[in-house]
Amino acid sequence: MRQMAHAMMAVPDHDEWARDSFITSFKSHISVTVTPGNKVAMERRVLPAFRKEKGRDPASRGELRKAMEKDSYHQSWGSLMRVAQEQMWDSIEGSVSRQLPDLIKTAKAMKGGRSTLRLAEGITLPRYLSEIDNHCMPGSYGAEVCDDDVRAGAIYDRGAFAYHLGARGAAHDANGRVLAAFLKGTYPKLQPKRILDMGCSVGHMTTGLANYFPDSEIHAIDIGPAMLRYAHARATALGVAIHFAQQSAEKTDYPDGHYDLIVSSNLFHETSRTAAPAILQECHRLLRKGGVVAHMEVPVRYADMALYNQVMRGWQTYYNGEPFWDAVCATDMDALARKAGFADARSGYVKRSADPVNDPRTFADAPSEGNDYRWILTGTR
Repeated sequence: MRQMAHAMMAVPDHDEWARDSFITSFKSHISVTVTPGNKVAMERRVLPAFRKEKGRDPASRGELRKAMEKDSYHQSWGSLMRVAQEQMWDSIEGSVSRQLPDLIKTAKAMKGGRSTLRLAEGITLPRYLSEIDNHCMPGSYGAEVCDDDVRAGAIYDRGAFAYHLGARGAAHDANGRVLAAFLKGTYPKLQPKRILDMGCSVGHMTTGLANYFPDSEIHAIDIGPAMLRYAHARATALGVAIHFAQQSAEKTDYPDGHYDLIVSSNLFHETSRTAAPAILQECHRLLRKGGVVAHMEVPVRYADMALYNQVMRGWQTYYNGEPFWDAVCATDMDALARKAGFADARSGYVKRSADPVNDPRTFADAPSEGNDYRWILTGTR
């Protein structure tokens, strides 16, 4: 599937497109053909060697991970995964850098539409974003390389689509569609006047939600200025009304009880153990009485998974620039939300839905792998 084009996208030239196509095929080959061999390696070599040495099976995710890391096949797979990730970002960054002056001009011209942008003076990036290139993306979410920069957003827009191999749709808005289906199925009477998307990045999910809540006033926050400039210009190019603001999800300047619905997509695994409780407490402050919170995360809850699946998912933590992946998957997020004030907090898996309007979704049984599911934490004020 080709990504949906819009006025803000950095369009690859012939050679860049060829390189991107190779990388996408390479990543697909690793996922479909190479990755399953890890389970074979575990069953044929890793577990027998562990049992011979210890006289038992691995008792924890950490024990199995360390045993797997000694296996040459798992090592080779990990190297391929990391190389493919770096190649993906390198290819996209080169294409964006070539077009950056024109992208900045286009973004600056995107004024007068229904979307708005509010940037903050002197805001400091939290350490969990400033000291690491999250998922190996050069500069992560917060870097600025020039005045009026949009580089981070332009890189992330194409990179997120490539990383998921187009599985989230041409507009990369599947999370918005799934969340809309969940909200319709679980809270059928919900008619939010104001919606807040926390950690919106370039607004992939935000614009998706906007299509299903056309009468709502939609706000979206992120910490990265270049990300937000791009998000605002992208939304304007798509004709969507979203009010973007540069703020930390841990502490915003919005008044108490300002929102009827607060959402996020893949926010918590990009934060930290100390940030997560603060974000949930801020959600409780911002939500009106009777309002709904719905946070979507990576389709993993380790308590529902075999050790092998935990190790394979947790590889991101140690080798792919996702230091908080293990933490969020191993944390009892329901308990954390209840501690923040959401007495009815609960979480579960929601199967993908291509038609949120006619195909509402509620929590489903825990999947063994999670690729066709999303995990959602929800509660009411």
